Amino acid sequence: MITKKQLRTKRLFDVLLVLFLLPFLMVPIIVLIVIATIDTKKYGVFVQKRVGQHGKPFKIYKIRTLKEGTHRLGHLDKSATSFGKFLRKTKLDELPQLFNVLRGDMSFVGPRPDIQGFADELVGDDRIILLVKPGVTGEATLKYKDEEKVLERQKDPEHYNRTIIWVDKVKINKNYVKNYSFYLDLKLILKSIFNR
Repeated sequence: MITKKQLRTKRLFDVLLVLFLLPFLMVPIIVLIVIATIDTKKYGVFVQKRVGQHGKPFKIYKIRTLKEGTHRLGHLDKSATSFGKFLRKTKLDELPQLFNVLRGDMSFVGPRPDIQGFADELVGDDRIILLVKPGVTGEATLKYKDEEKVLERQKDPEHYNRTIIWVDKVKINKNYVKNYSFYLDLKLILKSIFNR
């Protein structure tokens, strides 16, 4: 089980890494936001409330990829602009989350933050997932990197997500917290970079 000392070390690593990366990525992030603003005809930063550590809600930042209109799970890629599809495929839309990491809302590695109605409703032993900050990447994120394509094939994407994918993510994320190590975080970061 992850300890308080490990959580402090994890946070220190997050801050040092984000401070190292931001000088290199600041200009690309701004350029992508400007392009997304022109492309979607709305401000290029998408902000949404997600569930964080200890069930506390926070605002996550992404580069906007979707056109104006109603968006449904399992049909998000169809709602994306051409440039938005590129951003989603390459995960470049996630870059503004570096600011979430810097603020302390997120970590580089951890359970992916969900909208309300999932992590905040965990009970019993499953709530150990909430001991850690949600991550930009993680074991479940890597396993379900093509989640949207999986959901596209389902008759009822919402039901499949809640009863199959979410249940599996909880199992994976519990295992991550129970068997946490700094080495595991490094391994998952490298896997996220090189196994896309």
